[in-house]
Amino acid sequence: MSIMNIAVVGYGYWGPNLVRNFSWLNETHVKYVCDTDEKRLDKVRALFPNVEITTTDYQQILDDPQITAVAIATPVKTHFSLARAALAAGKHVLVEKPMTDRAGDAIELNALARKMNRILMVDHTFLYTGAVKKIKELVDSGQIGDIYYFDSVRVNLGLFQNDVNVIWDLAPHDLSIMKYIIGKKPVSVSANGVSHVKNKLENIAYLSVFYEDSTFAHFHINWLSPIKVRQILIGGSEKMIVYNDMENTEKIKVYDSGVELNIGDKDVLYHTLVQYRTGDMYAPKLDQTEALKTECQHFVDCIKQGKSPISDGEFGLEIVKILEAAQHSMKQQGKNIQLD
Repeated sequence: MSIMNIAVVGYGYWGPNLVRNFSWLNETHVKYVCDTDEKRLDKVRALFPNVEITTTDYQQILDDPQITAVAIATPVKTHFSLARAALAAGKHVLVEKPMTDRAGDAIELNALARKMNRILMVDHTFLYTGAVKKIKELVDSGQIGDIYYFDSVRVNLGLFQNDVNVIWDLAPHDLSIMKYIIGKKPVSVSANGVSHVKNKLENIAYLSVFYEDSTFAHFHINWLSPIKVRQILIGGSEKMIVYNDMENTEKIKVYDSGVELNIGDKDVLYHTLVQYRTGDMYAPKLDQTEALKTECQHFVDCIKQGKSPISDGEFGLEIVKILEAAQHSMKQQGKNIQLD
């Protein structure tokens, strides 16, 4: 079995997790770790002695024909230039979310990946968790019925970012889950947010996503909450799901609860009978494998088999389009922005 050489670019918050997981896979070897901060590279050498080369020179990675793939975990404003250079050099690319800070740049990366026949994958890690995989399984099986709504809350105290607002930082997690679970393409976006800090970047926001039918998605994101909440409610015509990522054991709870609307005589206005259904709750067993390990393995498998990743470049582009529309909406006090 041939070993695939990987380079990890960026050793800040997320980079160490990528180095660890790629180091643990049987099929991969982390040959390079690249960062502009020498102190961070000192940590790499101390913690991961199997990493052959630590460097501040990204070009060194691009020029090495032994490097098959590059994993990018740097600030979002650098994603486009780094990923474009890697694809142009014939490397497969795994890039941290969000894919880029402009939809136009994401479109260009997808076109380049197709031209170079290389895998472009976006690191939407939550799609590879046991919890989200189980929700997808339940929805696809038809047990939940038609999806009525997707309601998420992702709030905490910090971490304030210097280059992106709270929407670009926190919303990609739940937007990616929404897209993966619901499957349908949204038609418009509305958002409101405010800043309480000098850099004018919004630290609290509310984002709504609309579909052609009555499906509705809403997101509450906040860097100024005294408590940490990671919760998603999914309402269906048959059952409802509560996903609480802060739970250690029962992250997913499925409720056999809902309402049934019985429309009365058409000649009688507003004659509607609502019947409430309250049944059992159960918590399904979940795969406990670390999500990033599953994701890294998926990236490697896609390269070897030439198949498209779950969170490929087109998936990442759709998330950037929603984020970009939300940004435009906030600047216009919640104006509804159409998605193409």
